[in-house]
Amino acid sequence: MKQNKYSNLFEPIMIGKCLIRNRFVMAPMGPAGLCDSDGAFNERGIEYYVERARGGVGLIITGMNFVENEVENHNKGAMPCPTDNPVMFVRMARTLTERVHAYDSKIFLQISAGFGRVSNRVKPGEEPIGPSIIPHRWINGLMCRQLSTAEVKTIIQKMIDAAAIAKRAGFDGVEIHAMHEGYLIDQFAMALFNTRTDEYGGSIENRIRFAVEIVQGIKQACGADFPVIMRYSPKSFIKELNQGAVPGEIFLEKGRDLPEGLEIAKMLEKAGYDALDSDVGSYDSWYWSHPPMYQEKGLALPFNEELKKIVNIPVITAGRLDNPDLASNAITRKQTDLIGLGRPLLADPHIVNKIRTGKMAKIRPCLSCQEACMGRLKAFLTISCAVNPAAGREKEYALIPAVRKKKVVVVGGGVAGCEAARVLAERGHEVELFEKSSQLGGNLIPGGAPDFKEDDWALVAWFKQELEGLKIKIHYNTAVTGKMVRDTRADSVIIATGSSPRIFNLGNNEKVYLAADVLTGKKTTGSSTVIVGGGLVGCETALMLAKQGKQVTIVEAMDDILSIGAPLCYANSQMLKDLLRFYKVDIYTASKAVKATSGGLIVVKEGVEKEISADSVILSVGYTADNSLYYEIQNDVPELYLLGDARNVSNIMYAIWDAFEVARNI
Repeated sequence: MKQNKYSNLFEPIMIGKCLIRNRFVMAPMGPAGLCDSDGAFNERGIEYYVERARGGVGLIITGMNFVENEVENHNKGAMPCPTDNPVMFVRMARTLTERVHAYDSKIFLQISAGFGRVSNRVKPGEEPIGPSIIPHRWINGLMCRQLSTAEVKTIIQKMIDAAAIAKRAGFDGVEIHAMHEGYLIDQFAMALFNTRTDEYGGSIENRIRFAVEIVQGIKQACGADFPVIMRYSPKSFIKELNQGAVPGEIFLEKGRDLPEGLEIAKMLEKAGYDALDSDVGSYDSWYWSHPPMYQEKGLALPFNEELKKIVNIPVITAGRLDNPDLASNAITRKQTDLIGLGRPLLADPHIVNKIRTGKMAKIRPCLSCQEACMGRLKAFLTISCAVNPAAGREKEYALIPAVRKKKVVVVGGGVAGCEAARVLAERGHEVELFEKSSQLGGNLIPGGAPDFKEDDWALVAWFKQELEGLKIKIHYNTAVTGKMVRDTRADSVIIATGSSPRIFNLGNNEKVYLAADVLTGKKTTGSSTVIVGGGLVGCETALMLAKQGKQVTIVEAMDDILSIGAPLCYANSQMLKDLLRFYKVDIYTASKAVKATSGGLIVVKEGVEKEISADSVILSVGYTADNSLYYEIQNDVPELYLLGDARNVSNIMYAIWDAFEVARNI
């Protein structure tokens, strides 16, 4: 038998009396869109979790389930709820758990005590709840009302009831949501938010009583051997209310600092919790709990290494741990016991089996973009993945072999063209792809240049090996003309010719460079530079250069940076803004670039001219669709599609999703 270099990732481990066959855990992510109006898992939800079990994960933790809708109001059907209609919940969940168990995976139900001050769907006139009278996280001026002692006990009982229903439905255990990220139980545990004078306030023992009474009640109702674990954060990274601290920043912790976090962890173990599913952060520092690409991979490991020194129950760690070398070393170094994979399992449900069989190049990478997971969860109460459109829609988006094999020409080797070609070939079509440059990737090549965007290049590499494995004929360095398309006599043609950077004249253009040329190293900026344009590309270019020690200024015409283009997940946009502040990037908003000079750039703000000193000027003012070929041949090809930036300049998610949609139906 061939030895797997990651063999320690596939050793079994016990959580309480529950045997987990390997060290991989599907980290909990809100199962929005995966339940019906009765609060029961729907068919889409069942297929979603079963696909990850099929992919080899040892333990699945479902993500948040509400347990009540009286003390704290929740939108019906937003998330599953065992207590809403227990008969329907058990009926559907029993199917889920039995199918997961067929693949020798275990599954825990995550049950939530509520949001409190971090609820993001407060109805007009509604008073959100909290441990005390404290400010709401998202709505300025809104205060949370203090829960009564009786209401706290009601929530505790509902948590116990939900756990009993989960056991009846075949779940192997429950995870308590959460003394983590600043949710309601976490708010009770922090002196910053808890000023109560009853039995649930004051001392640490009283502040965590909420969590202690939950586990004690569940153990009494479900038996001592029924596993109960806690979603936990030993450190909050709260610099001030609504303000987080970035990596490397010196600050005074206003939330829970690590020494107290370790003390509480020992108390949770003593209370009866069977494992700690641990990360760091809070809603006030959301980019720790939901790390964007700007965070280091395995960011929570140093904190959980300290946690493991003082508890004797298993520790689960998530947070950008899709690199198997990093994961394996973390277990060897006793930084964690289990590896939590959330977003990587959205991107590739079979990542665990691919690691087990040594097929790392086949793993579709997570970009940490949070567009379709966190972004769509917050905006539309549904969960998916930017690079995997079938995530959360596994059955209905399964690729079906083509009824009739067609010859399809794809023009453009960016992500839209690559995804279209991949899906078409998977379905059995004959595909030829034409790319004008010497490599695939399109705008991902400059976009992935900063060291924190390495997964963008990993996606390009994944597409390349997938297309080559599917025997797709790729024509590099080929600028396609209308005549060339017509001469192919293709049944279908996809135009995915991408977009080009916008350019405008600033007078002295000898020192004015395109962001793409700076990112790819074709142009050097000198020790100081001014970036015209504060969109995502401009800000990420600024961060890259500032981290290199250069003096960087951003000039943005809008009232704020990151306000143009597709909306970013809050964790991503807030961390990028905080990092620009930390690296001392000067930002001029509501300002217009007028003229490049020998000494820098002249800008106008509120009618006043100012010259910003700089060695160079970088243009990052958006992109223009390259669609001329499409309009040239639109009446010559019977089946013609325009995709990606060539149709609408947007983001990676929509380029891939649109390509997937079109290609799966040709």
